[in-house]
Amino acid sequence: MTEQATGAHHPQPRARSGGAQQPATVEHVTGAQSLIRALEEVGADTVFGIPGGAILPAYDPMMDSSKVRHILVRHEQGAGHAATGYAQATGKVGVCMATSGPGATNLVTPIADAHMDSVPLVAITGQVASKSIGTDAFQEADICGITMPITKHNWLVTDPAEIPRTIAEAFHVASTGRPGPVLVDIAKDALQAQTTFVWPPHTDLPGYRPVTKPHAKQIREAAKLITQARRPVLYVGGGVLKARATAELKVLAELTGAPVTTTLMALGSFPDSHPLHVGMPGMHGAVAAVTALQKADLIVALGARFDDRVTGKLDSFAPHAKIVHADIDPAEIGKNRAADVPIVGDAREVIADLIVALQTEHAAGHRGDYGDWWTDLNRWRDTYPLGYDQPEDGSLSPQQVIQRIGQLAPEGTIYAAGVGQHQMWASHFIDYEQPSTWLNSGGAGTMGYAVPAAMGAKAGVPERTVWAIDGDGCFQMTNQELVTCALNNIPIKVAIINNGALGMVRQWQTLFYNQRYSNTVLHSGPEHDGKEAAAGTRVPDFVKLSEAMGCVGLRCEDPAQLDAVIEQANAINDRPVVVDFIVHQDAMVWPMVAAGTSNDEILAARGVRPDFGDNEDD
Repeated sequence: MTEQATGAHHPQPRARSGGAQQPATVEHVTGAQSLIRALEEVGADTVFGIPGGAILPAYDPMMDSSKVRHILVRHEQGAGHAATGYAQATGKVGVCMATSGPGATNLVTPIADAHMDSVPLVAITGQVASKSIGTDAFQEADICGITMPITKHNWLVTDPAEIPRTIAEAFHVASTGRPGPVLVDIAKDALQAQTTFVWPPHTDLPGYRPVTKPHAKQIREAAKLITQARRPVLYVGGGVLKARATAELKVLAELTGAPVTTTLMALGSFPDSHPLHVGMPGMHGAVAAVTALQKADLIVALGARFDDRVTGKLDSFAPHAKIVHADIDPAEIGKNRAADVPIVGDAREVIADLIVALQTEHAAGHRGDYGDWWTDLNRWRDTYPLGYDQPEDGSLSPQQVIQRIGQLAPEGTIYAAGVGQHQMWASHFIDYEQPSTWLNSGGAGTMGYAVPAAMGAKAGVPERTVWAIDGDGCFQMTNQELVTCALNNIPIKVAIINNGALGMVRQWQTLFYNQRYSNTVLHSGPEHDGKEAAAGTRVPDFVKLSEAMGCVGLRCEDPAQLDAVIEQANAINDRPVVVDFIVHQDAMVWPMVAAGTSNDEILAARGVRPDFGDNEDD
């Protein structure tokens, strides 16, 4: 796989097996010095981490004019999510570092998150001395065993001579094929021992040969199905972003004239404003997008995995559709939905070849007629647009807050969202016109993702404005990383959509648990019994908390002041800014497909089931 196709910017390690030999760099160093030198050689410029006993030897050489910038976080989970945000915003491999035992296990959540969302991540952990491994030594944990199901591969290094090769292989595996996290666990005595640093190393990864070039016959079959279909849909997933195939996708869409739906992980891969874009599918997707997939006679899935949040009840999903499924990972094809035309390959190469095959079909007079299909699609778009109601009590609408942040932010702003209602509103009411401007935890749904991910993104692309759209529940999980931002000149902006509750859980309690709000109120004690807290009783006070962490703290409760507060936040660029938006607690995310039900049962709003007519399945 090429660097351009993977989105990785670091130089690939040059293999020394056969061919012309590159002049080798040879240095006599400690294992720790060898580790830092290897990170420099693979192009790692930023590492997020916290030192501790087992990894401590690696921190000493960082003081010796290393090219690697280390950002000292406040919690290892923050290091992992920051590395993920860095990778998603830059296209490079993200790097995080932790000590053994609890330091390493605190990385498990962000590693699992990166695994679900195919983010290239290298986690480096210290391990107890090699002779102590297996003895239940102080701060010992089998982090390789713990993370085996959630990494592409991991290594335990006990020989200092193996450090350069292992780092080179780790970056290669993380960034090629289907990107993902890897872990390198290094024993403390290997970091302390004297060794010889040789670069480039001899790399050896038997069996790891990602297929990037699609099979020509499958491409031709897919092109024929597209021209023969009456109701095709291009179902675009995050793999298109990973492959940097957004330009090719636009060409393919305009060549076919087929509707495009982009998943939560693919927002920005195709401009929201493009007339062919029918929105995001899924549990809280746009009515037109969800229905387009249900009524389609052909679904062309590009870098998507037929996730349960998209399909709803699987055996009722798109019952009339043939499936073309293209993915870099052969394990995804046929996993949830059988494919009529399976295509294994890098999304960029698949789409490029599809364009050529379709041009050949068009030259032969074979072109799809989707006029009636677009009549239906446009009717659904016009009848059931995304929208929201203003609260009758004059309080702030959370949807309006998020929409105005998007409208007032500078062009090219990056948005990192937490998980919950605010995540869905941010996906709906901010327009994503460019790739890599939407960062979120899609597969794992990790609360606490937004602040550290925004920090990592801002560290990677400091010239861009970065807004974290967070909920008051998510914010209280990882807000300590604002201290990291304040001390390291990483001026992110944070919008707390503060409804005083775990909003998405509260929504489910409203709809499915007879409004029994068990343990979802955040701003007050149980004596309030789910009722709104009186003004001034909210705990914590997010403005004071933010100021204590070195940030500018603002609050907005009045819709008349909304624009002025957002503009004030946009104007502050020398420190992090946190805005506490006090919003109505009963706002809900619509549309919605209830968990476990068919997408045919989508609700456009509470109690409103769309009427699609009687003839769309003909």
